[in-house]
Amino acid sequence: MSSQGFHRIAVLIVGAGSGARAMREGEPLPKQFVEIAGKTVFQHTVDAFSKLPEMAHICCVVPPSVDFEALYPVLEEQSRVSCVHGAETRQLSVLAGLRALEGMAERWDCVLIHDAARPFVSEDCIRGVVAGAEKSGGAIAAIPVHDSLKNVAIDPDSGANMIAHLVDRNGIYGAQTPQGFEFAGVLAAHEKALSDGKTRFTDDAAIYAAYVGPVTIAESDRNNWKITRADDLALAEKMLLNQGDRMNLPDVRVGNGFDVHAFESGREIILCGIAIPYHKSLKGHSDADVGLHALTDAMLGAISAGDIGQHFPPSDPKWKGAKSDHFLAHAVSLVAENRGLITHLDVTLICEAPKVGPHRDAMRARIAQICGIDVARVSVKATTSEKLGFTGREEGIAAMATASIVMEGPIS
Repeated sequence: MSSQGFHRIAVLIVGAGSGARAMREGEPLPKQFVEIAGKTVFQHTVDAFSKLPEMAHICCVVPPSVDFEALYPVLEEQSRVSCVHGAETRQLSVLAGLRALEGMAERWDCVLIHDAARPFVSEDCIRGVVAGAEKSGGAIAAIPVHDSLKNVAIDPDSGANMIAHLVDRNGIYGAQTPQGFEFAGVLAAHEKALSDGKTRFTDDAAIYAAYVGPVTIAESDRNNWKITRADDLALAEKMLLNQGDRMNLPDVRVGNGFDVHAFESGREIILCGIAIPYHKSLKGHSDADVGLHALTDAMLGAISAGDIGQHFPPSDPKWKGAKSDHFLAHAVSLVAENRGLITHLDVTLICEAPKVGPHRDAMRARIAQICGIDVARVSVKATTSEKLGFTGREEGIAAMATASIVMEGPIS
């Protein structure tokens, strides 16, 4: 966050309704307290915000009939979480939460108001709303409406819902939460709405717009949907279980590299960092180490960092005769900067001569040294093309390489 932005952000998670439409048969608890994928819906929603360090406090607004024990796991695990009882309408419940935040010792710059029944809100969405509110004072998560919209009227004779006319969907957005506002303004707006007896606002953005000023849109996504009906709970549980399985998977990246260099007159060949006496050399702008070039490309490919030519252009005289060790070391440093861990490297050299076997262990050791990994994680192989093609005619050498890298954290 910029120094000009919000420094103290509170979150108000509102789940004080009865949740009757989403109650499972025989289920005594409102939807937000039903356990799915090992936690209540409320807990999943709290988790979505608590993993963001800039969210200084989370206040949960629960039904007056619900004991705070229903949220004890949340209160025990999250020191930044508190609870307050709501009221008979959502508007009054939000006001109760705002008053509770106002009564704390902290002074809040911003508050994000969110439905407890939206557990799939993303970090990007949350931060997008904060950024929007920093600029204009108020912002809401919303998505453009793509479905065809119809205005419906009841037929007086049949009682059926009949299409009266189409609604132009251009510029129409579906409002979601979180809805973020500068704290003092939205609190004052809610208090004024209550004193004016205006209790039919459909969301907090409407209240803010009526008493403070315009509200901007922070484009969200369709995953930020609201659990509304009983069958939504089954879908939400499936999504959360799949999300959990995905989060437990390591983020493995694999890159491939390929390079070719022609022979020229000379007395040695550099392959995988090792000088091999031979009656020819490989032609190239640098030392023409075809093995390390292929491996460098494989490593850059695994982290989507382009190719060796982008980092070390052959047109640049700076790299004339350069050692390819430097190229590979550069790729290794980029992997580290991207919080990657090299787990395995595999190089295949394709040539009729020279013989690679006697130098294989030295090549593996040199690659391991440059990359800072155990030699057991490096493989160097050689093969011929059975006298076919340019390698079969002993016009040059080709190399293929694969780099396996595990990125820090789970798949995102």
